[in-house]
Amino acid sequence: MAAKIIDGKKIAELTRADIAARAAQLEAQSGVKPGLAVIIVGDNPASQVYVCNKKKACEQAGMYSVVIEMAGDTTQEALMEQIETLKADDKIHGILVQLPLPAHLDEDAVIAAIPPEKDVDAFHPVNTGKIMIGDYDFLPCTPAGVMKLLEHEGIEIAGKECVVVGRSNIVGKPQAMLLLHANGTVTVCHSKTKNLSDVTRRADILVVAIGKANFITGDMIKPGAVVIDVGMNRLENKKLCGDVEFASCSEVAGAITPVPGGVGPMTITMLLENTLTAAKKAIGKNL
Repeated sequence: MAAKIIDGKKIAELTRADIAARAAQLEAQSGVKPGLAVIIVGDNPASQVYVCNKKKACEQAGMYSVVIEMAGDTTQEALMEQIETLKADDKIHGILVQLPLPAHLDEDAVIAAIPPEKDVDAFHPVNTGKIMIGDYDFLPCTPAGVMKLLEHEGIEIAGKECVVVGRSNIVGKPQAMLLLHANGTVTVCHSKTKNLSDVTRRADILVVAIGKANFITGDMIKPGAVVIDVGMNRLENKKLCGDVEFASCSEVAGAITPVPGGVGPMTITMLLENTLTAAKKAIGKNL
């Protein structure tokens, strides 16, 4: 029997409607409109699409949004000055620098320059530390989106074997922490993992974020498992696909996210959630 398709687009729409209602409530009570600033350096086409989508999502949620475009040869000093300007702007509650940056810029220094209370990507070392101990204000948007999908679908995590394929700071590591906080038994796999398929076949919940097109196939999945595909790859024929080979895996899994239309829409949704949280914290409202 084919797997249930987890419709991230639909879940994102429902969640965004709720966020928009809470943002409107905050503005009505305090006069404050949650504000997000996105800095994009250079002309990476994928980054430009992401930034455009973020701006549009903000506006649809009734939030204030500004995009600052900087040339590809922007200096580290100029970028840091721009961040300083946004730090001092009371209308801006969230600051996001679109990654990846051009190679000549120091990504770590840029992330560290964003104050933790405006770090709506949750990449700052202070915020990543808070995630480790389970006392956080913001969560990285993609792992938070995965957790929201599981919650919406009523998928129990406690006591389950959870396997995360990928160990990036943006997805893999925080995803493992969030599953652990939800009382899952978590294994993290990576390029040095031996007999990977033996590990993935143990998973009741399998989250794949390795950045390789169609890497996980149906024979690597436990029958009935929940499969969350975080990957976004473009094939030679220009079609989008995930890290999970959908056709074979959907025949084995109990539930699966498609690409596109699975995790992707949830990532920007959780960015809106973080921006709203940042605005509430800035004015001391617990709404």
